[in-house]
Amino acid sequence: MVPWLPGVLEMVLGNYKTCVSARSTDKEILKGAQDGGIVTQMFAFALEEGIIDGAIVAGSGDTPWKPEPMIATNRDELLAAMGTKYNICPNVSMIKEATRSYGLDKVGIVGTPCQMLAVRKGQLYPVGLRDVPDKIALALGIFCMENFPYQSLEMLVEDHCNVKMESAAKMDIGKGKFSVYTERGAVSQIPLKVTHKYEQPGCHVCLDYVANLADVSTGSVGSPDGWSTVFVRTKIGDDVWSRAADAGCFEVKPIEDVKPGLELVTKLATDKITKNQKTLEARATFGLRADGSPRGLRNPYL
Repeated sequence: MVPWLPGVLEMVLGNYKTCVSARSTDKEILKGAQDGGIVTQMFAFALEEGIIDGAIVAGSGDTPWKPEPMIATNRDELLAAMGTKYNICPNVSMIKEATRSYGLDKVGIVGTPCQMLAVRKGQLYPVGLRDVPDKIALALGIFCMENFPYQSLEMLVEDHCNVKMESAAKMDIGKGKFSVYTERGAVSQIPLKVTHKYEQPGCHVCLDYVANLADVSTGSVGSPDGWSTVFVRTKIGDDVWSRAADAGCFEVKPIEDVKPGLELVTKLATDKITKNQKTLEARATFGLRADGSPRGLRNPYL
């Protein structure tokens, strides 16, 4: 148990019950996972135990590396959607369809910090989501510094890394580099500073790196290669995580026992807040709200 620390740290990392380093014990999941396979393993366990009826995930679309939201209702569909896609996938848009068209009563959803915020706002103020909020049974968040429009990702991969999108087997951001792995095992890397001008502009007003509002949030930062850092945040998240861990779904280590540990997570989360706070302050000087709308015109969703 990591104690609740007053002041800046609670804003940076959010409220959480437990923080650990973990990875799935399922070899099939680990083989295709981005890092520790936390999201896929949790959803697979939740489906098997009837905690959820299906999960909204980022599936593969018709265009290489341009994901489309899909509803996974079995293990094979979860496995097909594994891995991080570094461009926008509107998972939140599928919540109503999951409950209405698919008839799901217990929905899982994975998303970035901004999508977790949208999920919680939808639960508090269900405009257009009548009878839906109480059907969200498990919300899993992923760490996110920034995201890329598809055209930007295409430029990074094909122009800077000299890899065709259809030849890319995996993409990764870590250790100061953007990496593309090909189907033949080659690796092409560029410094992260090259990617900054391609980022989604909306990411520059986000003050959340670790998905503070998720039931459980996870990302590679802070853990060794092949492992993931996991924040267990809510009562729901704690219940599902504990049951999955007790069932042997995860190999777990205290975050204090691994390197680089929580210090690096805190640093990157702080860096994101500090950088993007400057954007918010700059907008305020010329009369814009955080969402870019003029002051005086109230946005009902903020």
